[in-house]
Amino acid sequence: MCSNFDRFLIRSGFTLLLSLLMGRCTEKPNHKQENVAAIPEKNIPVPEFDADSAYAFVARQVAFGPRVPNTPAHQACGDYLIGRLTSYGLTVDVQEFDAQAYDGKMLHLRNIIASFQPEAQKRIMLAAHWDTRPLADRDSVNTGQPIDGANDGASGVGVLLEIARQLQQADSLDMGVDLFFFDGEDYGEPENYKPEANENQQQVWWCLGSQYWAKHKHKRNYLAYYGILLDMVGAKNATFYQEEVSRRNAGVVNKKLWDAAHKLGYGPYFVNQHSPEILDDHVYVNYGASIPMIDIIEYAPDGDGYFAAYHHTHADNMDIISKETLKAVGQTVLYAVYQE
Repeated sequence: MCSNFDRFLIRSGFTLLLSLLMGRCTEKPNHKQENVAAIPEKNIPVPEFDADSAYAFVARQVAFGPRVPNTPAHQACGDYLIGRLTSYGLTVDVQEFDAQAYDGKMLHLRNIIASFQPEAQKRIMLAAHWDTRPLADRDSVNTGQPIDGANDGASGVGVLLEIARQLQQADSLDMGVDLFFFDGEDYGEPENYKPEANENQQQVWWCLGSQYWAKHKHKRNYLAYYGILLDMVGAKNATFYQEEVSRRNAGVVNKKLWDAAHKLGYGPYFVNQHSPEILDDHVYVNYGASIPMIDIIEYAPDGDGYFAAYHHTHADNMDIISKETLKAVGQTVLYAVYQE
């Protein structure tokens, strides 16, 4: 997740940037939120999200080492994800592509998309990013070294893998679920980066996987009822506020998730307050793919900027991961999916 708070918060000027990037006007995405209406609660059993399993999935990713594009750890982790998802009986599409990074390096990336009941017309989109930051630019030591990314990357993926494991046993869902693992989300510019005078400053170097997918969907006419993005969802005592891009473009979905969390007793995690707009993969799903997507992302209102102190430092390791937080997020998302 991008770290330069002042530059990458989507303030008023970023609306213009979005229009330039997407080649479209700054209207809301071409979808109708009223179609994502509240429905009566279904009387069907919801699986128990296994936080121990999700935690193990996070640890397994971290054990590969930093999953930085163009490294053996990145290749091995991607292969692991494909293998796990296939073993759960999901249909897996791998979208390979090259993208240039801010420093001119060409990155070899893979978006991994796993589909449950791919024949179903009604679909829900769940997403996370699986790459890690190539440098610890918010740390005070070893700033040029990559981070473990236990929370920023691995936590969202761990929750999705556990949901995938649960879906293989689902016999009461009459819709499809697509799990998106976006690549190249965290390879943006370092803190205090000063671009060259002739550099294209309209280019956004973050969220490369979702940018690519929004322009080149893995299925030409792919649509989803709505989407949920998970980013930094495993830290101890994390709080999730209702982020503004999510509220503006998928407000009904946002409310449903927060209402579900409070119904399940996870109110201390899902705070009924707003947080500022943030640049994340959901921006490109909303504005590029015209699918209403919300972002469940940790917000630390008392921190340095948007994020908690571990963000883009070597402190983002397994020591900060909480099974309780993974449980709160995973159970809430599972509940919401099963209530559709």
